[in-house]
Amino acid sequence: MLMPSGGGRAATLIYGPSAFRVVKAGDFVVCAVSGESIPLEELRYWSVDRQEAYASPLIATRRILDQA
Repeated sequence: MLMPSGGGRAATLIYGPSAFRVVKAGDFVVCAVSGESIPLEELRYWSVDRQEAYASPLIATRRILDQA
């Protein structure tokens, strides 16, 4: 797993349809596909159904298509 510069702690989130809720405070979450660390302020893509985060729209799309 790639760590953000300066370390930090992984957050635990609950992903909703238009926002996420922080359950355990932290600085980043980990992309479910690539393993890349995503700073919370940069998190834009996630799956409500799978409750997982994605680092980019391309990765999110690939994950959805792999499910079909």
